[in-house]
Amino acid sequence: MIIPRHVAIIMDGNGRWAKRQGLKRIFGHRNAIEAVRAAITSAGKSGVQYLTLYTFSEENWKRPQEEIDNLMHLLVDAIRKETPELHRNNVQLRCIGNTASLPENVQKKLNECITSTKNNKGLVLILALSYSGQWDILQAAARYAAAGKPPLTPEHFEQYLSTAGIPQPELLIRTGGEQRISNFFLWQAAYTEFYFLDLLWPDFRENHFLEAINEYSKRERRFGQTGEQIKTI
Repeated sequence: MIIPRHVAIIMDGNGRWAKRQGLKRIFGHRNAIEAVRAAITSAGKSGVQYLTLYTFSEENWKRPQEEIDNLMHLLVDAIRKETPELHRNNVQLRCIGNTASLPENVQKKLNECITSTKNNKGLVLILALSYSGQWDILQAAARYAAAGKPPLTPEHFEQYLSTAGIPQPELLIRTGGEQRISNFFLWQAAYTEFYFLDLLWPDFRENHFLEAINEYSKRERRFGQTGEQIKTI
C-alpha cells in the first residue's frame, strides 16, 4: 500500500451531528475529540509523517460569540489533556494560521505544547487555527515583497507560506458530505487527491482513515503527464 507523507483533514459536521442528537452545537465539538484521537492514532500507525487538521478557519470568527468562546475553551482544555498522549506517541505539535488573533490563553497553551513536543520524532501534527488559504498566500506575498522580490518561482514562493518545509498534502479527507475546499490549502492542494465522506466528523474512526489511505493507494497521480510517461520515470 502506498502511504502518503502528508494527510490533511477538513473536519466537517460537528454542528449537524449535535443537531441530530437534539443538542447544542458545542456538544458536537466536544464529541469530535474522539475523532481527532482516531485520526492521530491511525496516521501514526500507518506511517504518515504529517497530519494537518483544519481546526478553526478565519471565516469561523463570524460565528456567534458564544460558540467561539466555547470552542476556544474546548481547545485549551483539549491541549492540556492530550499533551501527555502526544508525548506517549512521540507526536510533535505545530500550528499554522493567523494565531495572533487567538485569545491569549489559547496562544499560551498552544506555545507550551509546541515547545514541550518539539523534540518528538514521530508524527508531526499540524493544527490550522484562524487559517485560510487566501490569508496564507497574501502573507506569503507580503513576506516575498519584504525580502526584496527575489526570483519568483513556485518553489521559491513556497518558502514564504506558513507550510514552508512541509511536504504538500498528497491526500485531503473531508467529512460531512460537502465537496469543496472551503478556503483551505489553496496553494498546497494543487495536486492533492481528495477523499469525501458523508459521515459527520464526530463519527470518524480509524477504519475511515485507513479506507481513505487504501483508496489513495489505488489512484494514479500523473501531475499533468500521461500514465505512460509516469511509468517510464
